Amino acid sequence: MASIFEFFKRGLQKTKTSLMRRISGIFGGEKAWDQDTYDELEAALVSTDLGVVISGKLVAEVKDRYERGQIKTGEDIMAVAKESILKLLSENGQPEINHAANGPTVIMMVGVNGSGKTTSVAKLAHYFMKQGKSVLLGAGDTFRAAGVEQLKIWGERLGVPVVGGKQGGDAAAVAFDAVRSGTQKGVDYVIIDTAGRQHTRRDLMDELAKVKRIIGKECPEAPHEIWLTVDSSIGTNALIQAREFGKLFPITGLILTKLDGTGKGGVVVAIKQELGYPVRFIGLGEQVDDLQPFDQEAFVKALFE
Repeated sequence: MASIFEFFKRGLQKTKTSLMRRISGIFGGEKAWDQDTYDELEAALVSTDLGVVISGKLVAEVKDRYERGQIKTGEDIMAVAKESILKLLSENGQPEINHAANGPTVIMMVGVNGSGKTTSVAKLAHYFMKQGKSVLLGAGDTFRAAGVEQLKIWGERLGVPVVGGKQGGDAAAVAFDAVRSGTQKGVDYVIIDTAGRQHTRRDLMDELAKVKRIIGKECPEAPHEIWLTVDSSIGTNALIQAREFGKLFPITGLILTKLDGTGKGGVVVAIKQELGYPVRFIGLGEQVDDLQPFDQEAFVKALFE
């Protein structure tokens, strides 16, 4: 089994390679660093979707250390970036998952269409089962033709019970039944899949709010966690989605998918810096084991070393 660092190293390879090539090109040779140099560095950092604010702070730190004679090379810059980003990600720590005092811990999954939400539900089930926990899934994506069927297939593959309705059925009723069934079966986790919703459609977002309310009627403390699944490959748009969902739901964590297929790995940092949401898991591939808990030290090491 590969280490967490190896997973992150593989998943962030495109981001790291792109960044290192640009920095090597900018800071190669013996020329003195000037404003044009710093502008190019800022553009290189922004291209990874670290965000303008974070990139600007990093450039200011690099400029200050260079003028004080503390750094001289592109490798030094990567070291400064590693130190600064790790400090940012470590702010306020990583909160623990809010587990139920009694009965199952209910996790409600939300996100836009195509973010990898349903697959992430299955991968989460697999992860928790490897920790020795029991899981029940609620197939609440009744809006999409293959949504319920897709999760049921995953359930059979993993040996996990799935509560689902028919296409076009009441998603809130599915969620209610899943929580009730999970309570009766005494499982550790109930994970509720929901239909993909565009954050720009308020009527569709209101349906998600209904699912949340109905879950609370069966279990007053639930959902204990609401996790937003975001496609990392869309870069800055991922930050916009997280911002808009956060206006309507008390998001308690993020699952960032498809990180291995993009050079935009910096968006992880941008979301954390602006919104403060803890990143719970990172999706680094298509296999069932390719959803891994977020480890900030492994992330930064893989990106900047």
